[in-house]
Amino acid sequence: MTQNGGVREWVVASGIIEGPDGVLLVQNRRRNGRVDWSPPGGVIEVAGGESIRDGLTREVEEETGLRVTEWDGPLYDVRAEAAGLGWNLHVEVFRAVAYVGELRIDDPDGIVVDAGWFTADGCADTLAGTWVPTHEPLLAWLDERWTDARSYRYRIDGEQAHAITIIRL
Repeated sequence: MTQNGGVREWVVASGIIEGPDGVLLVQNRRRNGRVDWSPPGGVIEVAGGESIRDGLTREVEEETGLRVTEWDGPLYDVRAEAAGLGWNLHVEVFRAVAYVGELRIDDPDGIVVDAGWFTADGCADTLAGTWVPTHEPLLAWLDERWTDARSYRYRIDGEQAHAITIIRL
């Protein structure tokens, strides 16, 4: 995260990891106690010199115990601007080509509390209540499996997190 004139700038990486039983999703417990599901990943410390792929590899291993040895992508990126909340978000999403290890949950940040493998239909059901900029691009990729990177843009209107409107641009 960086500050830019009072606006927080978040750079996040996310990884789509597929196994014999489907796509790996992690359950996150947020600061307000709410839980949601997403592909594994997290905030990348680009200001500290961490590359997005290296940061993603670190985050996935911390959250799931899986060490990705090869990434493809990014498959898509997401940008969300929330002027009323004072932040901008940039997410790059990659696909794991190869990984090693056994799935285990031991997130040092205490955010990831569960994980599981989900079929495409299971992903749609599990992600139904998740933030639109998380589930909309992922479900589109699972449906279409494109290879050229795509971009998704959103504007978040509102000044309180519980009363926002998300508009795809």
